[in-house]
Amino acid sequence: MASDDMSSRSNTISIRTRATSRGLGGFVFCASNSGYEVSLERGKIYRTLRDDDAAVHAQVRVIDESGEDYLFPQALFLPVNVPRAIRNVLMRAG
Repeated sequence: MASDDMSSRSNTISIRTRATSRGLGGFVFCASNSGYEVSLERGKIYRTLRDDDAAVHAQVRVIDESGEDYLFPQALFLPVNVPRAIRNVLMRAG
């Protein structure tokens, strides 16, 4: 089972970034975690970092529970516009 966990995580690309260099993004809703069951929770809202290079390749940079950011296929997510009050709570939680 541990090898399955590792293979799912190895499908993502981890690059530590500074918000100042890439910019804060927004929020996305995880509509599917197919192929990334260990890394993503379907139905969860994730914070993103803006990454223009990733977007060109249909990828989105998502911040997970550990505070690390990973690239995932954009097709797994839907963009979410959240009211300011909710945004403030989500930003403090992450």
